[in-house]
Amino acid sequence: MSPQDWKEARRLRAWELYKQSWKQALIAQALGVTPGAVSQWIAIAKKSGPEALHRRLASGRPPRLKPEELAQLPALLQQGAPAHGFRGEVWTCARVAVIIERRFQVKYHPAHVSRLLKRIGWTPQKPIRRARQRDEAAIAHWRDERWEELQKKPQPKAAPSSL
Repeated sequence: MSPQDWKEARRLRAWELYKQSWKQALIAQALGVTPGAVSQWIAIAKKSGPEALHRRLASGRPPRLKPEELAQLPALLQQGAPAHGFRGEVWTCARVAVIIERRFQVKYHPAHVSRLLKRIGWTPQKPIRRARQRDEAAIAHWRDERWEELQKKPQPKAAPSSL
């Protein structure tokens, strides 16, 4: 198995040099590391074999929402927000978090829900904030009548006199 990165290659090289009867201090000096690091690498290789010196990916915390549950989420969202008791068709991160908690008993912060949505190819939406008492007819009238008056430019003044 070939090394994945330079750090792994350095650990494996230290083990090779140790097998060739090099002293740990000389190995550390040759590889530019501390003697303590070489000592740890050799102890690991002696205990678990040289394979233990290979690079391992950090596993991290397992996801709380299982992959098969995450796969069900698009179908739930496809039903629409009103089908789940929400007013309007907008899927916000907070609403999706509520759906996930109701359906799968997994609680996520809305900020993390946006990452989940991105993973399944959805984008969170932001509702347009408008006043409830908004009068579209009055707005259109103002835009057509009053706005034009405000935009009118003053007439150019007459040429200056030659006094």
